[in-house]
Amino acid sequence: MDYADTGFLCSLYAPDAHSRRAIAWMKRQTVPLAFTWIHQLEFRNALRLRVFRGEITTVQRDASLNLLLGDLAGGVFSNSAPLLADIMIEAERLSASHSERLGTRSLDILHVAAALVAGCGQFLTFDKRQSRLAKAAGMKTRTP
Repeated sequence: MDYADTGFLCSLYAPDAHSRRAIAWMKRQTVPLAFTWIHQLEFRNALRLRVFRGEITTVQRDASLNLLLGDLAGGVFSNSAPLLADIMIEAERLSASHSERLGTRSLDILHVAAALVAGCGQFLTFDKRQSRLAKAAGMKTRTP
């Protein structure tokens, strides 16, 4: 199973500068992507922020969410439920080892920690700092 950060998911379901690349990547994707509670919260909030910024409408927000829910039901994503305690232990380890050098944000750390705890093989992101953190943690990373 692979892991995509929420920015990647947003690019898939709500048009932005990275959408074409994200869609092209998903057409080649052969294994399901992990979907965690972090994705659930951050994806929904990111869509709401896009409405707030005037980037999408509420109709587009709802359509994006429904497309994601359809893909969850269709097996494009796999519900992954790594234990919060395990994610937090890994997140603290990542923060202590890398934040002062890489400048990583808390949500970036949580995503990489969740991917590691879930045993994901590859990390998909358009975020350079998050990619550097995933690489530093020993993961294969892809910027589609």
